[in-house]
Amino acid sequence: MAAKIAYDDVEVGTELPARTFPVTRAALVQYAGASGDFNPIHWNERFAKEVGLPDVIAHGMFTMAEAIRVVTDWVGDPGAVVEYGVRFTKPVVVPDDDKGALIEVAGKVAAKLDDNTVRIDLTAMSGGQKVLGMSRAVVRLA
Repeated sequence: MAAKIAYDDVEVGTELPARTFPVTRAALVQYAGASGDFNPIHWNERFAKEVGLPDVIAHGMFTMAEAIRVVTDWVGDPGAVVEYGVRFTKPVVVPDDDKGALIEVAGKVAAKLDDNTVRIDLTAMSGGQKVLGMSRAVVRLA
């Protein structure tokens, strides 16, 4: 499956459709099982608080994966992502309730590069705080 967005149809400043992703404790347990990362800061409230966290926090890679979905949904092909990197700035705190937390992600085309690629800058927020910094993806377009 190739990228559905044509390079010539994209301009710097083009905004990708923003998304909001819910994060629950159940999702963290499922992610722990899939990733093998059973660190108790991701599921044990008592332990998380003992080590100085406000509560259980989402896995950094889980947060990263949710954020890149804005890009892969927009481009139509996860294989079009050539490069992706972030800095973890704040944890996504996930309370033990029916709502959990939300990760709000927005993105825009920041630069047109060589070889039909564009750089997309992402903003990921949770609880009013930026949770990913320097969140950037390079994507090959049609």
